[in-house]
Amino acid sequence: MTPAFPFGRISRFIGAAACAILLSACATTKPEVAEKPPAPTMEELLAKAADANTAGRKEDAVTLWKEAAAAYPADKAPWSSIAQTRYDAGQYGEAIVNAQEVLVRDPNDRLANSIIAISGLRLSTRALADLSRQNNLSGSIRTESQDLAKLLRESLGEQVLVPPPVAAPAPPKAVARGRARARVKQAAAASSGADPFGALK
Repeated sequence: MTPAFPFGRISRFIGAAACAILLSACATTKPEVAEKPPAPTMEELLAKAADANTAGRKEDAVTLWKEAAAAYPADKAPWSSIAQTRYDAGQYGEAIVNAQEVLVRDPNDRLANSIIAISGLRLSTRALADLSRQNNLSGSIRTESQDLAKLLRESLGEQVLVPPPVAAPAPPKAVARGRARARVKQAAAASSGADPFGALK
């Protein structure tokens, strides 16, 4: 009689090996994930932007200010710097937009209000000059422009917003006398002719 094959022992051995494999798989260490460096502070971002601005790299500075604005949305400092840079560059429309971002965060900011007021005046002056050159300033636009000029005069405490051109100085007395003599001679020459109204023609 042949001995029975030890299936029980083999199945126990296979079960133990499977457990050992599973345990060894669980025991392997996970690769360490590199920690992210800490986010730069507002002061660091503003310092980098100021360095770029001083070096003449204005657009790099604006990019850094925008990063600071995104990282610290409640802070008005990046928007104020962008508004000032755009104003200095004569980009008055963008200066106004960025100054308005400052006022969202601080409605009493004097610099932002000044940038908006002066940039708006410069844009308006430019547009009015273009319209005047094209002779298209009429109707309600003309009336509204006059009302705005009046309001601006009252705000500034000035009677005249744009002073009239200075009159040319009077000619010296010797020149005036010479001109008067010439007119007298012309009148005498005309009156000696046949036509008494020749001097009036």
